[in-house]
Order: sequence, then C-alpha cells, then structure tokens
Amino acid sequence: MDTRIDPTVRDDATTPHGAWPEDSVARVPYWVYQNPDNYTREQRRIFEGATWNFVCLETDIPEKGDYRTNQVGGMPVIVVRAADGSINCFENRCAHRGALIAFDEGGNVQNHFKCIYHAWSYDLAGNLKGIAFEHGVGGKGGLPKDFCRDSFNPRKLRTTTLGGLVFATLSPDTLPIEAYLGEEVLGRARRVLSRPLKVTGRFVQPLPNNWKLYVENVKDTYHASLLHLFFTTFRISRLTQGGGVIVSPDGGHHASYTIGTPEGADATAYRDQGIRSDSDYKLIDPSMLDAVDEFGDSIQLQMLSIFPATILQQVNNCLAVRQIVPKGPDRMELHWTYLGFADDTPEMTRRRLKQQNLVGPAGLVSMEDGCVGGFVQRGIAEAGEHVSVVEMGGREAESQATRATEASVRGFWKAYRRHMGY
Repeated sequence: MDTRIDPTVRDDATTPHGAWPEDSVARVPYWVYQNPDNYTREQRRIFEGATWNFVCLETDIPEKGDYRTNQVGGMPVIVVRAADGSINCFENRCAHRGALIAFDEGGNVQNHFKCIYHAWSYDLAGNLKGIAFEHGVGGKGGLPKDFCRDSFNPRKLRTTTLGGLVFATLSPDTLPIEAYLGEEVLGRARRVLSRPLKVTGRFVQPLPNNWKLYVENVKDTYHASLLHLFFTTFRISRLTQGGGVIVSPDGGHHASYTIGTPEGADATAYRDQGIRSDSDYKLIDPSMLDAVDEFGDSIQLQMLSIFPATILQQVNNCLAVRQIVPKGPDRMELHWTYLGFADDTPEMTRRRLKQQNLVGPAGLVSMEDGCVGGFVQRGIAEAGEHVSVVEMGGREAESQATRATEASVRGFWKAYRRHMGY
C-alpha cells in the first residue's frame, strides 16, 4: 500500500497537507513534526487554547511576592504569590516595547515588577501601574492624556493547583483540572502527589527533536523495555511483569504502570527473542536500587502525562515533574524538577538523590531518550509525505491491561486532532 500524501493538496481549513491520512489515530503524518505553519498553529490552538500547562510548584512561591518564570508553549510567563495567598500568572512581556519583565528564574519582588528597559512597572496581578515620566518633563513629552493603562496589561492566565503543582491556562473554556484529567488519571496523579512537596533538584535538557516526539516517547509503553537496557536487566519494567495503561476518556492524558510481580513462565521472553535489552550487566553499588514501596501498592514505575506537555514520574522512589517546552519545529527543552516530600527522613532523601541517577540526560535508564527523538527527526527528514504506524494493541485509544500497546500514543493524537481541528 502506498502511504504517500499528495503534497499538492492543501486545505488551510484542515491541515497543511489536506486531510489527515486514513482518518485514523493509528496513522500519523511525518509533516506534523516538521511543518512551520503547523508549529505556529499548535501555539495558538493547544498551548494558548483550552489546556492546563504546568508552570511551577506551590512550594516555589510560598510568600507574598515570591515568583517563578516559565513558558507556556512559546509564551514566557510569570507566576507569583499575591498578598492574599492566591497565585497569579501573566505574560512575561512589557506592554511598552515587549521586553521581558522578569528575566531570571525566580525571586521575590514584594509589591511590583519593573521592566529594566524603560522602568514600566506591574503589580502582582500583572496590571500596568507605573510609567516612567508618564507626563513628560517640564510639561514636554510624555504620553497622551487619553492613554489608558488598563488597555495595555500583559495577557493574564487562570491558575489552578493539583497536589502542590501549579497549572495555568489562557482559555476561559478550560475545564476544572479534575474534570480535565478524568477520574482514573486524577486518582493516579493524587497517588503520587500525596503529601507536601519539596524540590531536590532541577535542570534543563535541550533535545534535537519536535516536542511531540518526546510526548509520544513518554506515552509509548511498548518501547520502554526494548530501548532501555537498564529497565529490563534490573527488572524495573518488563512487559512480562504485571501492569497496564490507563487512557483518559478524551485520550489526552494517561498513566502507565509496572507492578513488581514475578514473571513466571515469561521470565526468559526477552532472551529467547534475542532482544538487546536483556543483559548480564551488574551494578558495583546495587544500593541505588534499594527501593521501598512508599505508596503500598507494589507499583515500582508509573509514568503519567497531562496534555499537552506535562509528565509526572515515579521510578522506584525517584519522583519528578518533566515539562516539555517547544523551541521550534525540530527542537525542544525538557525541564526536570526532581521531587521529594517535605516530611522525608534523611534516609529517604539520600535514597531519592541516589535514584535520581536513573533518569535524566545521563540517567542509567533514560539516557537513550535524549537521542532517540533526534534519530526520528533525522530519519524523517525527507519523508514528510509518509506516515508512521501506531497499531500495537489495536487502532483505538482505550485503557488496556498490558503495556505491549501504543494505546496512549493514539490517545495523544486523538486529543491533538480535536484541539487542532484536524
């Protein structure tokens, strides 16, 4: 079967290349990772649309005037604690000439922000409150008398919280986050976000691929024990162990999990198939894998995604939030925030810090994820008219009691097409 899409067919009301191929979430056109017009449309319809985007932790901004800067897609934002304890979020863009209002990662401003360029100032709600030499000097210059400050405030976002995580949205139509996630995924998020949080580390990882390739990677339970030698060798996640995939009703969110159960007759399945992810490697210091069942359910790995670009991770006792920040059609940043609980014992803190070596750019588990997206981006360079095949576990986007499936990847495309109007 010829899987080409006719590049001469264009319909701006649908997609940059006409209709979606086969009208199936099990087929994804490669141009969707490449097309600059599509990338621009994503910013407006997804990141600035009716979605919740992770922007910081509540513990990052405990006091009045405490703030963090972040991104919602391509839009820079400021998140700040107001005097009444509420959390405000607004565009990090001065109304005057468009400069960043705040250009560091965070801090405290007490009562107002001031743009370094021309000293225009903003209160903790993002309202334009002060203009240097607004009335000129000696009766000369300054702004016109009919200038209205309220007409030039940066865009403001609604905020919500979930278990210590702060989310923001530009759209008045975004559902409350509980309804947005759906009951099952919400329960899986609350399972991890069960106590007050603390930050144990942060870093930013640049990746040479479209942002959606990383979303797919996180949702792709099929690859996890095939690509990652460490997962399989040390039995953190093998398809022959118990577990499954939960997909939200709208497809956009998911939770996959591995239960640390014996594999029985399937224990040799990887070796029998000659799969490279089974090895005899050993750790000089195996204490890195000294995990405890802190949630009381024998789940040793859970990956949870919130559409469009937030991941909540539990790998043994290593907890983290990963935020995907698009930086263009073929590049992105992955912002990692490692987590612990405020009441962790010194022993548990040491355990979490040691297990942080499992995930990250050089993580023993996940270092491969830092390059495989780039392999795809390079591999499809001249294949924009072709499609990828996403059929493991069927063609629908429904929860399954197995991880040998791509159901949650299809769920992403189900939600993506709805938001994009494709």
